[in-house]
Amino acid sequence: MSSSASSPLISRLNWSCLSDIGKVRSNNEDSFLGIAFDGHEVRYLGKIGESSMASTDFVFAVSDGMGGEKSGEFASRIAVEKITRLLPTGFRLSAQGMTSGFADLIGELFSAIHRDMIKMGQAYEECAGMGATLSLCWFTPEWMYFGHLGDSRIYYLPRNGKFTQVTHDHSQVGWMRRNGQINEREARFHPRRNALQQALGAGHQFIDPHIGAVGYQAGDRFLICSDGLIDGIWDHRLEEILHTATPGQNIAKTLVDEGVAESGRDNTTAVVIEVLPPNAAA
Repeated sequence: MSSSASSPLISRLNWSCLSDIGKVRSNNEDSFLGIAFDGHEVRYLGKIGESSMASTDFVFAVSDGMGGEKSGEFASRIAVEKITRLLPTGFRLSAQGMTSGFADLIGELFSAIHRDMIKMGQAYEECAGMGATLSLCWFTPEWMYFGHLGDSRIYYLPRNGKFTQVTHDHSQVGWMRRNGQINEREARFHPRRNALQQALGAGHQFIDPHIGAVGYQAGDRFLICSDGLIDGIWDHRLEEILHTATPGQNIAKTLVDEGVAESGRDNTTAVVIEVLPPNAAA
């Protein structure tokens, strides 16, 4: 569990979300999700917004589907829809300050999605091999809990700290980069950069999602994105855009527009969340 100084006074989030089909693909296999929930209801969020965290938890996620025909598109939708049904039951953990239960709940969510995709792949020929990545951020008043599988990514830019990739790419190329065997450029152009060792469904028998937490403070920013964005924008440029963005700017659109302009070979999706101080304007 990693942490920066957290504060119980932080009470607002600002977000922007966008997905683009890109220049090559005929359909968009990426999906993103933004929901707010309390003990009574689930509310879908718009692509741009700002809201209080006083009595509400927030979940944002990006999923990149894979499979033949339309099954990749279907797979990513299954992933985000399952989140909406299962995660709100855990609001009581946040309300009671029960931090120990989040990892179990996120793990159960990933397992449930995985089982659903395996069953669909076995039951319907057109869904054979269907799978998806999933990167998810669950914001409670003091912590961001995350779950991740595949090569979509979660990045974290503290207000006064180093830009980091929170999640691990579940690929041999990702492992090689984390261990210093190759650099970012070599990873981007590696012939097996898209070969995943783990994903939801996709014929994988076992999964071991990366689950953790980040303590945040006002001014911190988070980015969730599909690999299409990474194909077009280097990490140093991601940091620059996140760091220099002005309050109220649609950061997701800035990122996606540039990612598609620079590459566009894949569907491109970005979700950006900024933590605001409690006295930020509504």
